[in-house]
Amino acid sequence: MNIFYKPLMIIIGIIISLVGVLIVYFNLSYSPLKSTFNHDLKSLIEKSSIENGLISNDDFEKYPTAIKNFVKNSGFIGKSKMSYMNIFFENADFIQDTKKPKLKIDYNQYNFAKNPSRIAFIDSSLYGIPFEGYDGFINAEGRMTGIIAKNITLFNEKGVEMDKASLCTYLAEALFIPTSLLENNIVFEEIDLYNIRATINYNGNSTSGIFTFNDKFEMIQFYTKDRAVVKSDGSIEYIPWTARCGQYKIYENGIKLPTILEAVWNYPENDLVYFKGTIKNFEYR
Repeated sequence: MNIFYKPLMIIIGIIISLVGVLIVYFNLSYSPLKSTFNHDLKSLIEKSSIENGLISNDDFEKYPTAIKNFVKNSGFIGKSKMSYMNIFFENADFIQDTKKPKLKIDYNQYNFAKNPSRIAFIDSSLYGIPFEGYDGFINAEGRMTGIIAKNITLFNEKGVEMDKASLCTYLAEALFIPTSLLENNIVFEEIDLYNIRATINYNGNSTSGIFTFNDKFEMIQFYTKDRAVVKSDGSIEYIPWTARCGQYKIYENGIKLPTILEAVWNYPENDLVYFKGTIKNFEYR
């Protein structure tokens, strides 16, 4: 038996060394995907600056009543016109399949008012192995990339459907950065006092949805049929999609905005709340 002892100990030593190297690597702050995200963020900030000025009632004079009241009641009037916003969710719930456990993620997103752009970085782990995602919409192109162990690509979704879905997500969040309503080709149609249809046109692509407000003119829902979901077999299917928000509060910057956001696929058999997060930080630049 002794003849196997030394080789066995060598193998065990190699395995322990490899595990140690992986642990150190996984805990390094460097990430290729995060570097790409930071590079894109810097570029967007440099290209997306809006001229100085204050948001006024006159800016929204011709908009539907619900939009005007939302902007006013949220505290945007008299504030500096913003070039972009940053929203950070910590430990948000994310799920793609009800048969699988929820994933806890940190979700850090930036929405730019000028030339519709939106990027978000997802940071999480799967069984102790780092998982990172990059959800981007730049130059009219949408892309969702998922990386495990910092270098192994799990998915890299792109194409016409992703372009439209990403533009739709941008529209759903447009009220939270009202300068985006002024800078982009967004048309509003009043269905009634509390329901407004919005359509955005950008670079030959168009998408629309319905904003719903409560009696305080807090926006509580955005509903659309213009988002597609990629099924397990790789096929594409358009499923109604709802973004819900609530529990409004006044943040340190004096702006009243929601604290809870949910993203929901409205399947015929049931709703799937695949994202639910509490906003930890909300700021404008």
